[in-house]
Amino acid sequence: MREVESVKSISDLFVPVSGEVLEINNDAIDHPERINEDPHGAGWMIKVKLFDEAELDQLLSSDDYDKIIAS
Repeated sequence: MREVESVKSISDLFVPVSGEVLEINNDAIDHPERINEDPHGAGWMIKVKLFDEAELDQLLSSDDYDKIIAS
């Protein structure tokens, strides 16, 4: 399990798929505001090699997630 540290706290990073972490975005570590400003671009946190691609079928699309949080 990885941790995400902010100014006020440290939180676990939960990843909804199984796999191996291949890369960590050190730029996002140095500039954490990018995670909120551009989460689908420069704010990515990790790259993962999936163990089971079928797990992706259980995830929400970004549009579906946006609908849920807008309610």
